Amino acid sequence: MEYNSAVKVLEECNQSHLLKFWNELSETEQTELLAQLDEVDFASLNRMKDMLQEDSNEVDLSSIEPSPVIELTDADNAKYIPIGEACIAAGEAGVILVAGGQGSRLGYDGPKGCYPVGPVSDASLFEIHARKILAYEIKYKTEIPFYIMTSIVNNDSTIQFFEENNYFGLSKDRVKFFTQGLWPALTQDGKMILDGKGHIFMSPDGHGGLLRALKERGMFEDMKARGVKTLFFFQVDNPLVNICDPAFLGCHIADEADVSVKVCAKRDPDEGLGVVITNDEGKNSILEYSELTDEQKNEKRADGKLRLLYGSVAIHVFSFNFLVKEADADMPIHVAHKKVPFCNDSGETISPEKPNAYKLEKFIFDILPKADKSVNIAFDRAEEFAALKNPTGNDSPETVKSAIIDKTSKMLEKAGYSLAKDDNEYKYAVEIDPAFAAESSLQEALGQNFELICDMYID
Repeated sequence: MEYNSAVKVLEECNQSHLLKFWNELSETEQTELLAQLDEVDFASLNRMKDMLQEDSNEVDLSSIEPSPVIELTDADNAKYIPIGEACIAAGEAGVILVAGGQGSRLGYDGPKGCYPVGPVSDASLFEIHARKILAYEIKYKTEIPFYIMTSIVNNDSTIQFFEENNYFGLSKDRVKFFTQGLWPALTQDGKMILDGKGHIFMSPDGHGGLLRALKERGMFEDMKARGVKTLFFFQVDNPLVNICDPAFLGCHIADEADVSVKVCAKRDPDEGLGVVITNDEGKNSILEYSELTDEQKNEKRADGKLRLLYGSVAIHVFSFNFLVKEADADMPIHVAHKKVPFCNDSGETISPEKPNAYKLEKFIFDILPKADKSVNIAFDRAEEFAALKNPTGNDSPETVKSAIIDKTSKMLEKAGYSLAKDDNEYKYAVEIDPAFAAESSLQEALGQNFELICDMYID
């Protein structure tokens, strides 16, 4: 964007204050500010400003009901698994990973996906995910493209991490990195914020920005060229995720769904999971946990269970054609009041002590009501969900590593091995490289005389 064009655009949307320090900027700083303005989604700016004037997001539960949830039986698995396996073997399945965050909350300096969570190997989240994909490529003699959405903050370091580790065994040409979009924060009166004389405060536009990013970064074109028809979506912080679960893929395909959602029972009313509901138009939706009151979170059914029991952990399957269709559609915008650094009239950057602005995000689950058909599939969280979010307590490195050990130990027991326990907890830290062996072939792979005698990492 050139200066004169910027002046015109900013005048039209009442944002001319962004250029108030223009004459004090160096040529490089001016170029960088214009580049930032070029990235601003001005078409959505008015919608963002309108959101600030809307009432509270509190939801009236009288008009909604919990969504139906399917629990797959052995008969269901026998039906759906071959369909999912055929999709993978035909090269029609792709994987989308959302990995734009940093590990700062965990005290880690770098992309969250680089954080070491292997209880014995210190394998990173990225390694664990990549090796699961490699396992399926080997098992089904196929190719699975891996699309990783990063952010401007961590894109270069993420790519460098994959390069330094030889893409963890995957083919480089099938690992595609693309950055998510950024949105400005707004003051109550709808003004964008400078956090420096020549810099606009911007933050990621949420995982709902995936659709726009897939289109603008050329990922849809890549998917089409590879013949991808079904996409498995997940977030980076869950090392237990069953990537490209054949039963999940098969159910999605057999039901001709646009979107499918994996859900689990919430461990308590305050767990930060969005709940699956049927809205007043009869469509499947996810209601963000922050939009519920305490009363709504704790409401019980006659059997004593939570009325809104099932939560989404951001494990989805999408049909490619549906994502392409929705890429140009407007998505709901979610608002959060936050502390945002700003540049005062003297050109000094101030870090406020209280929330002073509004960050705006899009959530990928908001396309659910647009689907002609969607399904919710229940899963056992001990098998497939252990989120890494906090430095201590629930969802911490300690609980995540424990969950990996428990899952691995149960896999070994299912394969016929006896593992020692202390007070009903497994005595040894055990970890298996996801690419080493599928669960069904563990016993054959390890050999009949395998004995677990110490902490070990099987590779």
